[in-house]
Amino acid sequence: MDPAGKARVLLIGSGGVGTMSCYALEVGGKASVTAVLRSNYDAVQKDGFSIDSIEHGNGIKGFRPSRILNKVPDATHEEPFEYIIVTTKNVPDVRPNVLDVIEPAVTSGASTIVLLQNGLNIEKPIIDRFPDNVVLSGVSIISATEKSGNVKHEFTDSAKIGPFPSLKAPAEKAKDSASRLVSMYNACGKVDWSIDDNVAFTRYRKLVYNASFNSVSAILHMDVVRMRMTRHVIDDLIRPAMLETIATAKAAGVELPDGIDHFMICLDPADEFFLPSMGQDAVKGNFMEVEVIVGEPLREAEKMGVATPTLKTIYGLLKGLQVKTKEAKGQWKPEFEEGNPYA
Repeated sequence: MDPAGKARVLLIGSGGVGTMSCYALEVGGKASVTAVLRSNYDAVQKDGFSIDSIEHGNGIKGFRPSRILNKVPDATHEEPFEYIIVTTKNVPDVRPNVLDVIEPAVTSGASTIVLLQNGLNIEKPIIDRFPDNVVLSGVSIISATEKSGNVKHEFTDSAKIGPFPSLKAPAEKAKDSASRLVSMYNACGKVDWSIDDNVAFTRYRKLVYNASFNSVSAILHMDVVRMRMTRHVIDDLIRPAMLETIATAKAAGVELPDGIDHFMICLDPADEFFLPSMGQDAVKGNFMEVEVIVGEPLREAEKMGVATPTLKTIYGLLKGLQVKTKEAKGQWKPEFEEGNPYA
């Protein structure tokens, strides 16, 4: 804790979601947040964040967390962080990846690592590297965007927090850590974070949407409502991908509700031509969360003998798009590797 008795929290990734997390924790008064910023560092250092929020109110000016940094701090040079919350995109095929980024800040056995990110199996490299640390899953339902320190928060800040099933740290310690974080976060009185007693269910449920709509939006650069209007995009791509994800979940022991595919297809309002985040990344030429949203579910399906032809095709297309982005950013060279049979 800091001298005022507040929990020391390190937050990595102050985009829309991360900034709203900073704000809720600071306003709640039980946490002192150190935020690591990248492209928005200079703007926020100068003027703070400007926030328009559906829950906290509009016209919030000059908000700053307790401390702002432009790089991840070295834990050996300061008091341990009790929580390290990661809200960045999870792109393990691009270095530095999440493990690379957080490693300097983690105090073995002391820091609880919270992965407020999409995808499947995202915890495995973290738990392997830090087996004595609590690692928590965070699945968030929020709509918040940030640009140059200006944040627009348009949908309720709701999240489910719970220990990953494969955790090696003591179960009681993990449960207590999750409960304390939820209590600290909800202290601001405006949000709805809760304990997740079934992390696998929560993650597979969200994957039903993400592995289908997110992925296809990246390939087609098409919003969800236009996909529904065409009908064939739903019938030939979206629903088959959803059903394959549901079948994979079932093989893994996760029973999702009947009709969840239709529920997810019609989830977004028909008057909001919403382009999912992976589609936005594709349009902007950003790296995409290909592996954690499609690659990992596909690999799990293959291990369990579940047929996933649609997901496999989607995955191949997304990997091709990711290579193009890597080349554009200087992270891939167009040359044949040794042993390539197509040389």
